[in-house]
Amino acid sequence: MLVYKPPAPWTAAAGATVVFLAGSIEMGNAIDWQAALTGALAARLPARLVDHAGHIVMLNPRRDAWDASWRQTIDEPRFREQVEWELDGLERADVIAMWFATETRAPITLLELGLHARGGKLVVGCPEGFWRKGNVEVVCARFGVPLAGDWDAFVAAVARAVGAAQAADRS
Repeated sequence: MLVYKPPAPWTAAAGATVVFLAGSIEMGNAIDWQAALTGALAARLPARLVDHAGHIVMLNPRRDAWDASWRQTIDEPRFREQVEWELDGLERADVIAMWFATETRAPITLLELGLHARGGKLVVGCPEGFWRKGNVEVVCARFGVPLAGDWDAFVAAVARAVGAAQAADRS
């Protein structure tokens, strides 16, 4: 399993499954659920998928060197680089694992839910207490997006989606 974070360039070999970790970040508010999910998938998926470096590519948008002073504008090169890295990853992903942490507002994650709800590659986790859980539920129901209400169910659903994407790549 390979894990990439921005601004690092990334590639995916032919037949690799790309998983984008979309969801709450809000530096300082959301726990690092991306690292937790990566670890949980490594423990849950077959070793032949996890141990082979090119089989699964995880794209984690949680930038280690984020600078909150960057202007949130297209004219700010580092901000634009971050957003474009994320958009490229979301488009290429075979699976988009999207977690809405209760302690966050996650406006960008809500935007990404809207952008990708029809794409057939989303798996959403939204526990009780997320401030817009009802909106997330309605969108997921409307577009047939798998929705888990707790962490364990989310991890299981993402593992199933990754397994299905791997099987599709082999056929």
